[in-house]
Amino acid sequence: MRHTALDISRLSAADAAHAAQVLHQVHAATLSGRRPPIPPRPVIGASWQRMLRLGLDPDRSTSSVLLQRDELEHRRRSTVLGELMPTLSGGLTAIADASLQIMVVTDCQGRVLWREGNAGVLRQADTICLEEGAAWSEDSTGTNAIGTALAARRAVQVHSAEHFVHSLHNWTCAAAPVQDPRDGRLLGVVDVSGPASSFHPAILALVRSVAQLAEAELRGRHLRQIERLRSVAAPILCRVGGRALAVDVHGWTAAVTGMAPVDRLPLPKSFRAGRVWLPSLGMCTVEPLPGGWLVRPDESRPSESGGRVVLDLSRARRWTVAVYGPAGSWTQELSPRHAELLYVLAVHPQGRTAAELASDVFGDPTRTVTVRAEMSRVRRYLSGVLAHRPYRFTDEVDVEIVRPAHPGDLLPHSSAPAVAAARTRPGAEAGAGAGAETR
Repeated sequence: MRHTALDISRLSAADAAHAAQVLHQVHAATLSGRRPPIPPRPVIGASWQRMLRLGLDPDRSTSSVLLQRDELEHRRRSTVLGELMPTLSGGLTAIADASLQIMVVTDCQGRVLWREGNAGVLRQADTICLEEGAAWSEDSTGTNAIGTALAARRAVQVHSAEHFVHSLHNWTCAAAPVQDPRDGRLLGVVDVSGPASSFHPAILALVRSVAQLAEAELRGRHLRQIERLRSVAAPILCRVGGRALAVDVHGWTAAVTGMAPVDRLPLPKSFRAGRVWLPSLGMCTVEPLPGGWLVRPDESRPSESGGRVVLDLSRARRWTVAVYGPAGSWTQELSPRHAELLYVLAVHPQGRTAAELASDVFGDPTRTVTVRAEMSRVRRYLSGVLAHRPYRFTDEVDVEIVRPAHPGDLLPHSSAPAVAAARTRPGAEAGAGAGAETR
């Protein structure tokens, strides 16, 4: 009989040592191509397969070339994580110290920016290069909580031999990604690591909670910035004739006049003052405001029919959709959920109902309310190329999917049934395969 994977979230500290022995057997059997006594957890098994495809040696060292001090300081100054360090440190450092562990904060590339905690464990961490400036992405050090949380975009606990590299089998770690609530951008990871003997299943929940607390702090700051922009923009909009709206630098609406309000206006990366074409509004005049922009749409909009859509899913953590049409071109970064939805629509040119999308993405055809809400957000920046009833790309556009080199690397964060099927059965979805394809 096939046993289920070992659920380390239900282990007691006393059971962790025995679990480590079982995990060693699972690791050895899986990497040698034999059938393990129990399967690895899905998130771990998927990561191990990525490491094997990369040709990563499990006997390799975890050493990496450290960032130079000036580059490390530059990265610290360039990320909002530095402003969140009091929250992250206050929530984790004392607990990590008392439980013989350390807290680590990395950027979105897995480079260690800060670490704090138990002095003895800090010295042990030096021996595995878990130090400031070191690289801890999966392609640098194999399966580990930091790198796997970055790849999967979810909180992950990795214990003992769940690490791909042998030299980390005496360690346990739990990490959670921190995302910017203003634009969904991945900022980095907060992690708690220590000797395997310090394992405690509650650490993962604690790390996840502290990451969410940091995101809530960013959300509160953003709301205050929107209020300040609104106070500046309101009297200006009173004097503007016709349609206009004030948005912050991330596109969030502070005030609007002459048109239906929207929560957010998708802005291209190269957004600037002057004459700019926006997919949801057409040609606009843009003027700078303190902390944002005044956007005034032209009264007549150019036709948005025709053109080409390129859905680029080839990178591990950055997915984009680009639209090329008669009025210009633009590119939008995608959240994990929107990347899933657009992938499903791209491989089903005939379209999908809300129930079908719910089944494709959530494995539950009754979650139509969630699907409709997400598709409403997607159509704000793809209104010219997306139709509904059913949801589909319009017949006037050619849709190209740029896939990762290996099917197993397609949207590694995703647990959507449609994506999981495409990873394991390449070619099963509308001619799927590595590289680019046009429907």
